Amino acid sequence: MPNTHNATRGAPSDTRRRIPALTDMTLADLPPRIGLLPLAGTILLPQGQLPLTIFEPRYLTLLEDCLTQHRLIGIIQPSEAASYGDMNPPLESVGTLGRVTSFMEQESGQFFITLTGVCRFRLLQDQLTDRGWREGRINTMPFSHDLLESPSLNLDRKDFATVLQYYNERHAIPINWDNLKKLDDDTLLSMLTMLLPFPADVKQRLLECPDLTERASLLLDELSR
Repeated sequence: MPNTHNATRGAPSDTRRRIPALTDMTLADLPPRIGLLPLAGTILLPQGQLPLTIFEPRYLTLLEDCLTQHRLIGIIQPSEAASYGDMNPPLESVGTLGRVTSFMEQESGQFFITLTGVCRFRLLQDQLTDRGWREGRINTMPFSHDLLESPSLNLDRKDFATVLQYYNERHAIPINWDNLKKLDDDTLLSMLTMLLPFPADVKQRLLECPDLTERASLLLDELSR
């Protein structure tokens, strides 16, 4: 009778991760097709974090599918041509792959998740799946630099504080100034870009900026309006 206990102990083990760590991801780890979550007025930047509540049945199935595969979801805005109430509106041409880095299921069946931005993508084509959510054929190559460590951004914090104060006086946005002072320049730029209530078209232009310097310049312009 074979010694199954010894055979099991002697079997080689594969300790390689099926899904690489965020910092180890390359273009080869990004799928050519991705489930899409259209969100008006919301963008996700590379290295940014986006908390979401998932409760709509079709997006619950999208979340279930992505958790069993690559844990990636495409965040993208409906385009300006979209009509109010359209269940499957036309989409912008650029979005961001977000990786599920935390999730918590509620007794009600909804999920609280956090997506961490990985890389932007260009949407080539999309179609409705038989599970109700949309799948996009994407190209991440134009944004491969999103996977690299960004060059250090040197913001003029005094100028930024001045225009942000001016913006806050006009829009009455609750801002914790002490917390802002503790953020590094890259994190501050990302957080303000994602969280401030700019119109959807402005958010899209900020998302599509080719580099951090141009994004900072555009953000300063918008804060000064």
